[in-house]
Amino acid sequence: MMRTNVLRIARRHGLEGSSRSSSVIVRTITTSTSRTDTRNLSSVVAVRSNPEHQDSSTPGHQKIRTDVNGTIKLSSKKRAAKSSATKQGQRRARVATTSKEKEQIEKSDVRDNYINQEHTDGEAHVSPAHLMYTGGTTMPLTSHLKIIEPGHDLPIGIWPVFRIMDEDGCFRCPSNDGYVDPERHTSAGSSRKESTTISPPPDDNASSTSKHDLASLRSLLSSKYPFHANEVLDNVLLQSSPHDFADTGSDNTLLRAQRQMIRLRQMDNILQNAQRQGRISFYMTCRGEEAIHIGSASALKQQDVILAQYREHGLLMWRGFTLEQFTNQCFSNDLDLGRGRQMPVHYGSRALNYHTISSPLGTQIPQATGVGYKLKLDAAKMEDPSEAGIAICYFGDGCASTTDFHAGLNFAATLKAPVVFFCRNNGYAISTSVEDQYAGDGIVCRAPGYGMAGLRVDGNDAFAVSAAVRKAREYCLTNNAPILIEAITYRQGHHSTSDDSSRYRCPKEVHDHSTSTDPVKRLNKFLHRHGWVSSDDTAKIRDEERMAVLNAMEAAERRPPPKLDTLFADVYEEMPLHLRRQEQQLQQHLAKYPGRY
Repeated sequence: MMRTNVLRIARRHGLEGSSRSSSVIVRTITTSTSRTDTRNLSSVVAVRSNPEHQDSSTPGHQKIRTDVNGTIKLSSKKRAAKSSATKQGQRRARVATTSKEKEQIEKSDVRDNYINQEHTDGEAHVSPAHLMYTGGTTMPLTSHLKIIEPGHDLPIGIWPVFRIMDEDGCFRCPSNDGYVDPERHTSAGSSRKESTTISPPPDDNASSTSKHDLASLRSLLSSKYPFHANEVLDNVLLQSSPHDFADTGSDNTLLRAQRQMIRLRQMDNILQNAQRQGRISFYMTCRGEEAIHIGSASALKQQDVILAQYREHGLLMWRGFTLEQFTNQCFSNDLDLGRGRQMPVHYGSRALNYHTISSPLGTQIPQATGVGYKLKLDAAKMEDPSEAGIAICYFGDGCASTTDFHAGLNFAATLKAPVVFFCRNNGYAISTSVEDQYAGDGIVCRAPGYGMAGLRVDGNDAFAVSAAVRKAREYCLTNNAPILIEAITYRQGHHSTSDDSSRYRCPKEVHDHSTSTDPVKRLNKFLHRHGWVSSDDTAKIRDEERMAVLNAMEAAERRPPPKLDTLFADVYEEMPLHLRRQEQQLQQHLAKYPGRY
């Protein structure tokens, strides 16, 4: 808590002790642009006890002169020392001289400082300044979405991680950011988001909105979190769809996001178990990475072309790929769009602009550059700019160590292709941890070397991912240039059904991440906090999706395999002579040995 930090600094200055004459309690009220930091708090603590500051009405207590707003009046010398702190936002302070006042201050901290504190299970919550990552690495968090473009000053130290929603479902406070852009210090208060006006605290009874009304929710969030007001209005997950979604029968984008994240997890659980039972040959889960799928998919347009790796099936789901289509592919039956030619989870859909998955790592990266370049040429001929599209390419941190990564990004930068390269940094390239894979600051720090824009985002925050991809898409189309996004997440499951992750990572690590950083739990907490869903509602959705997956799987399992004559189709527009001969030889062989196949 901020009050704890103030008291800690008070002890450092000799203001906290056994003597009542040296007891000073300072209460800080932070503006929407100030950064709450122990380094800055130390400048707020009052000077040591001085006889001229004694209050005759309260013997033994200090009285610090303040103005009508409660701001400590300093000498000219101390005002000069404080000038640097005012760049981060003015602070107000007052002295509590009785235990009753102390108690009142403690109870009202949340209301007066609501931007950075919110009640969580009866306790005040302060936004964390850093994100804990695999191997004990810490990364500074930022509430500011800033694309680092070529030629811009690079972040000082470790690249910050953009986040909107903390683990407990609260929108975060910018004053607690672990990284503050130096440019923002010099231009604080220059925009509406940077206003130094302290808005009135939200009403305690206004924590919930009209049942499932997105407009009401946006209004509440804008009032409650003024710093995030612009993003609240722009974030796609908080907007109603212009039409009802086919799978939910509703235009509510946020509730569909929650349901699809739960659906993804249920599908992964059931199909992974099906592989363990020998019903399918292979499977890969995306447990812990669902916010990346749904967040980024929500920010894309249908004309945007997706080139994925093998752990992004949520994007297909968002675009309308049904559970029946997923299970038909995994069981390689006659309804499989790939005609049974691919391993399970190697999905593809021409209708949904989703390139078929390729097993070898990195092949999609240079292909995405080619797709983006073609879309750039097409856009130049379009009369309506809104019809222009981009290519978005997904890959893991391990894939960033391939030669295709270098070739693809270098070509995209030099050709000025509108491509979003989206790296899922989940901590492990199969069994190789990031500690053994690279010595630098992750993946995004490589962007400047290619002359490319870069952005790092919390991959477990669906709102932040949606915002990051929306801005990245706008950047690509505006500048006809690529961008590299690194999403920090954690792979909770095994790499695949051929892997046993307990051989190379501690089960406690997995448990800790699944408990504290899980993206599905984070979104559920947000919805629960605002009265949109209850625990029973979430459990009901989970049961509904589990049954839907089971029904789709059982139906897919009963279907026959693809017809044999499809084996020679789809390669050439017209079947050449050598393939016709091979087909005849196969038919003759089957006729010679009936019942053997």
